[in-house]
Amino acid sequence: MSGEREERDYLKRLPKADGATVRRLREEHDRRQLLPKKGFLRFRKPWQAICGLPVASHCDFSGDSVLIGRPEEIDAEQRHTLHRALRAFMPWRKGPFSLFGIEIDAEWQSFRKWQRLLPALPELAGRVVADIGCNNGYYMFKMLPHRPALVVGFEPMLQHLYCFKALRHLAGCRELEIEPLGVEQITLYPQSFDVIFLMGVIYHRPSPLTVLREVFAALKPGGTLILESLAIPGEDPVALCPAATYAKAPGVYFIPTVACLLNWLQRAKFKQVELVSNQAMDPTEQRRTPWMTFESYADFIDPLNPARTIEGYPAPLRVILKAS
Repeated sequence: MSGEREERDYLKRLPKADGATVRRLREEHDRRQLLPKKGFLRFRKPWQAICGLPVASHCDFSGDSVLIGRPEEIDAEQRHTLHRALRAFMPWRKGPFSLFGIEIDAEWQSFRKWQRLLPALPELAGRVVADIGCNNGYYMFKMLPHRPALVVGFEPMLQHLYCFKALRHLAGCRELEIEPLGVEQITLYPQSFDVIFLMGVIYHRPSPLTVLREVFAALKPGGTLILESLAIPGEDPVALCPAATYAKAPGVYFIPTVACLLNWLQRAKFKQVELVSNQAMDPTEQRRTPWMTFESYADFIDPLNPARTIEGYPAPLRVILKAS
């Protein structure tokens, strides 16, 4: 397995990346997963079960749902194995997916966000792309019809990492790679990417301007950033810093206005900054499903005043910006 990974190691195609450090971090991560700890085994075992199933002969990434395999491609025993492994990856946050006829209705109807950014989608054909905080890889699969040369996902969370690996095995997509890294490791990839997607990440970082400067340095000259973020209403270039949680989410540091986001991008030296989409959150876009049974958007908003979060802060917008 390691010999196969080394043979097709995408880092050889990124000469400016610090490949030695990336490989070391990857190997350290892989060694930790071999430790007999329940948390490590929880997601590694369903991934291993899925790796024993056949690669789909038919995939379609052009629709709202990422379709991998037709129902008739696997037998009843294989379907049982697949369904049990997929349930082990719950909760499913991004989607939907259709896997050999098993329909996964994720918490987010992620195709809506994809449809909003499509009009501003940069050229991906033949390009090297990064998706930072890629989750289970939904958007990486959605990029494939646009024929990128390579898409590298950054995802430190074991649940999402192994879920993506399982999906990639079933789809047999060699253009897709993933690393167990976060946005803080983007500094290992100077001038390496033509396009970087940074979606749903920036408000989780205590130093958002530093992150944007590091992302800028990871783009090739003339490269493009697609930035998607929570935002609050307002015309002033300010950001909300919640006391503890925002919409019940911990680890949220700054929720900016659009004007503030524009300033951040400009101060990080981005040019040609464009607002692509500015839309209020919608409880039909993020909600509980049989594949995500925990609290969701409706539980995060004041039931008596939908313009406020449960903590009393302004309810969120979702905004997309494009910058080069």
